[in-house]
Amino acid sequence: MNLLILGGTGFIGRHLAKALRDDGHNVIQMGRSAYNCIENLTQLLKAQDIVIQMSGANIGQRWNEAYKQSLFTSRIDTTELLAQALAKLETPPKQVIAISAIGIYPQRPCGQPVDESCEQVDESFLGELGQAWERASQKLTPQPLIMRFGVVLGKDGGALKKMLPAFRLGLGGPIVTGEQCFSWVHIDDVVAAFRWAIQHPEHQGAINVTAPHPLSQKEFGRTLAKVLRRPFGLPMPEKLLNWLFGESAQVLTHSSCVIPTRLEKLGFKFQYPDAQSALTQILRR
Repeated sequence: MNLLILGGTGFIGRHLAKALRDDGHNVIQMGRSAYNCIENLTQLLKAQDIVIQMSGANIGQRWNEAYKQSLFTSRIDTTELLAQALAKLETPPKQVIAISAIGIYPQRPCGQPVDESCEQVDESFLGELGQAWERASQKLTPQPLIMRFGVVLGKDGGALKKMLPAFRLGLGGPIVTGEQCFSWVHIDDVVAAFRWAIQHPEHQGAINVTAPHPLSQKEFGRTLAKVLRRPFGLPMPEKLLNWLFGESAQVLTHSSCVIPTRLEKLGFKFQYPDAQSALTQILRR
C-alpha cells in the first residue's frame, strides 16, 4: 500500500518507515515542511491508502512559554490543517492513524492502573496538551485510531538515549523519590502495534501502546543499572531537577500507571512485556 508518515523523520518515524518498507509498502516520510500550505499537503495526500499523523515538537526539551506554545501548534495546528486537507480529497485514504500520549491520563501510583475506559484528564499542562491534540485528531476523516504512547525505549533515540550516559558512568539514580510510576514500551512493540493496526483498519478511537507491566521509576532505573552492570546511585533532588529542566521536569515526575487493556483484548502480544527483557534486548544485542 501507499503510506504517508507525517512527522516521520524522528526516532519513531525512522524505525516505522524502515519496517513498513521491509513489508513491501511504498512509504513517504515528511517533516514539518508538509504543512507549509494546504495545497502542498493536499497534493501529498492524494493516492495514499494510509496516513499516519505523528507531528509534534519534542516534549523532552526544556520549556519556556514560547516552547510550550510550539508544543501546541506543532500538534494541534498541523492536525487541524490535515483535517482540512483530507476534507478536500475526492478519494480519502482508507485509514488514518494518529498518535497521542499517556500524559492525558490522571496521575496514578503503581498498583492503581488506568486504561482506555478512563475519561478523566490530568489537570496539568500534559493533560491539557493531550486533550487538545486528541480533539483535533477526532476531526480527521476517516475517523482515526489514536495510539497513546508511553515512554518509547530504544538505543538510538528517545528518553533512554538521554539516560544512558549517566548510567554508564555509574551515576544513575532515582529521580526525586523514584516512586512515580513509569509506563514505557519497547520501540519494536511500537512498530508491531502499527503493523497490527494496518492489518485491522476497522478499529478506531483511543488505544494505549504501553507495555503491560509499568513499574516505579526507581525500579526501572535499578533494572537499567543491573543490565548495564553499573551501580544504582543517589537520587536527583527536586531542586536540581527543576533547575535543569524547569517546568518540563513534570515529564520526569509525572506518575503514569497505564495499561494496554484494549490492545491485549484485541489479541496483540507484546514481545517485550517487562523492563528486564526490553532493556536486555536493547542494550546487549
